[in-house]
Amino acid sequence: MANYILRRLLLGMLTLLLVSCLIYALIRAMPGSPLTLNMEDPSRRIRPEDIAQMKRIYGLDKPWYGAYFAWLSNLATGDLGNSFQTNKQVTAVIGERIGPTLLLSVTAMFLTYILSVPMGLYASVRYGKHDERVLSTMLYMLYSLPSFVTALLLQAYLSYRLGWFPLRGMYDSLVFPQLSWPGKVAHVAWHCVLPVACYTYGSWAYYSRFIRANMAEALQQDYVRTARAKGVGPLRVVVRHAFRNTMIPMATLIGLSLPTLLSGSVILERIFTWPGMGQLFMESILSHDYPVIMGLTLVFSVLTLLGTLLADVLYAVVDPRVSYS
Repeated sequence: MANYILRRLLLGMLTLLLVSCLIYALIRAMPGSPLTLNMEDPSRRIRPEDIAQMKRIYGLDKPWYGAYFAWLSNLATGDLGNSFQTNKQVTAVIGERIGPTLLLSVTAMFLTYILSVPMGLYASVRYGKHDERVLSTMLYMLYSLPSFVTALLLQAYLSYRLGWFPLRGMYDSLVFPQLSWPGKVAHVAWHCVLPVACYTYGSWAYYSRFIRANMAEALQQDYVRTARAKGVGPLRVVVRHAFRNTMIPMATLIGLSLPTLLSGSVILERIFTWPGMGQLFMESILSHDYPVIMGLTLVFSVLTLLGTLLADVLYAVVDPRVSYS
């Protein structure tokens, strides 16, 4: 296992190098640049020497591969550079957005597993019954409904028309500083209701159907029939025998869900004006903030590679027969 992990880490480093090189080439090929954003105001008269100085500041006086190797050498020392827009360190800019994204993603993931596991088990036990068919149809409809459509509908009806929930943002900047600590927690939690609901329902429906499909196959296996013939109770047959053997495909989903904890949702965070990683990614692209784009790409790529590695390691944990050599 140790040799396997070492090989995967070395392969992951090569993958990160190739991905970062490709992304840097693509962002330098995008139409426009930070200079064009600064020169959009026709009232500003920028001298040629100022333009040359700005090119040196932004690294635009070098070809993309030269600027990429400069970024790579700084990365080797732990320096991701400074944001073009705020002049803050990229690590500080990203660090400010991690908390809001984790607040949504961790809450949504917790609710997803809490709801999907018992519902998937219930659907597998009631397989073929009328209530199971109704439940499966509802889950399929939820999974088919785009989250951004649901977000707009919830905003229009629950926020704008009824006024039950805040329309956007993580908190009200005028009210929040005056609240006590418990009041601040409740205030932020109230703003989280609609975004978390939009984050959760699609994954909840998918995981429930995923568990039901795997359980339907596992309940037909010989070892389940043997357990039932020995008089093992229905609950123990489902949980201890059948569900335990469906954990291998679940390990894949758990590992691959790791990147979503920090990547956020660009569309949902944009709709709800949520100050998370997805919103930052969109803002950095629109403003041609190359260092922030590269920093976010690095974070997402590392999490994706670690997620796939975690899924492979979990295979061996849930199934002792799996080994890596």
